Amino acid sequence: MGLFDNSLSVSPDTPPRHIRGITCDARNCVFHDGDIYCTAERVNIGNIVASSSAETRCATFEPRGGVTRK
Repeated sequence: MGLFDNSLSVSPDTPPRHIRGITCDARNCVFHDGDIYCTAERVNIGNIVASSSAETRCATFEPRGGVTRK
């Protein structure tokens, strides 16, 4: 089992592959695939002083030019 979902192919006409097991609700992130997946090459989770999951954040997040909503 690899890191990336092998069922998704890579070509200029297809969307980038997503990291297996990583889902995302941040639709205004450039790495959000428009469905539920993150397409970043790696994910960094931030807040060095977090004591619960509610205090963490995705340090990989990069905003899109405009916010998208479904």
